Amino acid sequence: QVQLVESGGGLVQTGGSLRLSCVVSRSIASIPAMAWYRQTPGKLREWVAVISGDRTITYRDSVKGRFTISRDDVQNMVTLQMNSLKVEDTATYYCNDYPPGAIPWGQGTQVTVSS
Repeated sequence: QVQLVESGGGLVQTGGSLRLSCVVSRSIASIPAMAWYRQTPGKLREWVAVISGDRTITYRDSVKGRFTISRDDVQNMVTLQMNSLKVEDTATYYCNDYPPGAIPWGQGTQVTVSS
């Protein structure tokens, strides 16, 4: 069974940076699009950034200019560089295919931004 392992979260102050990584236990070269998602308690999981196999990228408006998604189809890894973090970025971050459904969700990685 395919597994997703997210890492890189932590506690950071407003304006700080974090780099999230997601390792997939199978080749992602054939996956049309991968994405990062986030979820806070009581709210629905939302997509944050999407990257297709041809490297077409889409960002949620609230993170445009601050977050950068990338994928490495050799190492089967998806990363999310997060700069200028805001308190409202606090959430558990997950990666998965886009749209999700073919791969079980991983445990995610917690990002907490303090003011």
